[in-house]
Amino acid sequence: MSERKGKNMNTTQHVLRRSRRNRMIAGVCGGLAEFFGISAFWFRLAFFIALLPGGVPGLLPYILLWLIIPAE
Repeated sequence: MSERKGKNMNTTQHVLRRSRRNRMIAGVCGGLAEFFGISAFWFRLAFFIALLPGGVPGLLPYILLWLIIPAE
């Protein structure tokens, strides 16, 4: 048997970055959407729903991700 060395050519490496193209405030939802390969709408909806019960459950994670995730 031959041993495979190196990376699989069919896979692409996704890097989590804040989006400059798909942004409304800081690009957090756009960056998450590009990383996971789904629409930014779903992340924006999730943060909005988390924001409804008083702000902190949606605002705090968004601000933390804004500070942690590097820009493109």
